[in-house]
Amino acid sequence: MARSVCHVVTAAEGGERLDALLAARGLYASRSAAAKAVAEGRVLVGGDVAQKSRVVSAGDAIVCQLDDAPSAFVVEGEAIPIDIRFEDDDLIVLSKPAGLLTHPCAEHPSGTLANALVHHCGADHLCNVQGESDRPGIVHRLDGDTSGLMLAAKTDESGQRLMEAIRARDVDRRYVTLVHGIMRHDTAMIDAPITRHPSERNRMAVMDTPKARDAITTLRVLERFSGTTGDQGYTLVECKLFTGRTHQIRVHMQYAGHPGVGDRTYTAGAPRAAAASLGLDRQFLHSYRLAFEHPMTGAPMSFRDALPADLAAALSTIAARSEGMTEAGCECADIIGAGSEVKVEGEPR
Repeated sequence: MARSVCHVVTAAEGGERLDALLAARGLYASRSAAAKAVAEGRVLVGGDVAQKSRVVSAGDAIVCQLDDAPSAFVVEGEAIPIDIRFEDDDLIVLSKPAGLLTHPCAEHPSGTLANALVHHCGADHLCNVQGESDRPGIVHRLDGDTSGLMLAAKTDESGQRLMEAIRARDVDRRYVTLVHGIMRHDTAMIDAPITRHPSERNRMAVMDTPKARDAITTLRVLERFSGTTGDQGYTLVECKLFTGRTHQIRVHMQYAGHPGVGDRTYTAGAPRAAAASLGLDRQFLHSYRLAFEHPMTGAPMSFRDALPADLAAALSTIAARSEGMTEAGCECADIIGAGSEVKVEGEPR
């Protein structure tokens, strides 16, 4: 038996694609499931049958026809260690190691952060707002090879509020990445829409098409490393997300002509070989800062996470080539780790 559910688009949700919004609200198990429902005519917007690519506006009334049958997919708990930095009855702040996927998928049905959360909390003590049952506790994601701070929610109310805060850009999410080449400007903003690559489904791309979604990343240079005969130098960069598109930082840095070191998807040739010389077998990308208001109490919360050993070791191999930290780099010196000289640009060394 089917049932109908109505959702009125909030101001924070305005501008989202319909299928993405339906999945994010947990009305369908995934974005593909939402797109399938739309294609079958089971979703109305303003009383009219909608298209999956429709961009919704604040105040739009969405009516969805849902099946009552529960999903057969169940995430089993697994005793995977979790590096928890904060936990209460509503949420968990943790540091995800590189190599750990956020949630199960067809290719990796187990061994994920979601499995670890179920083991730690129990499925009944995790939010269920990202899908039917395959993403317990998950309110946002990190790529498998990206390390660092993440949020998880224990209740539906806290999970929904955290997701709304992320959409409203009220969660300060900052990353450290090492990129190829020397970035000459200390600050920059990349405002370039992102969509699925037209021919390579595992990649995203900056494209000016109706399906592309707005994506904004701001950059601050932390430290520069001079080039040698084997490379064109490197730049250590802080990236702040204002949107949360798939692979956003990785795509934007490639678009800017400075692909991330160790990123096998968005680099090739000489840059990939240069990454190997730094001892990296994954992309140099780490979620080092999270700041937000507690979803239930409103208390301000802030967390910082130092570089893991593999990324710190990669920096140490080029420390002698440092051109000095910028002022922003000095602010992050405790995160960057040992081996880098602290110097504000413009001052004598």
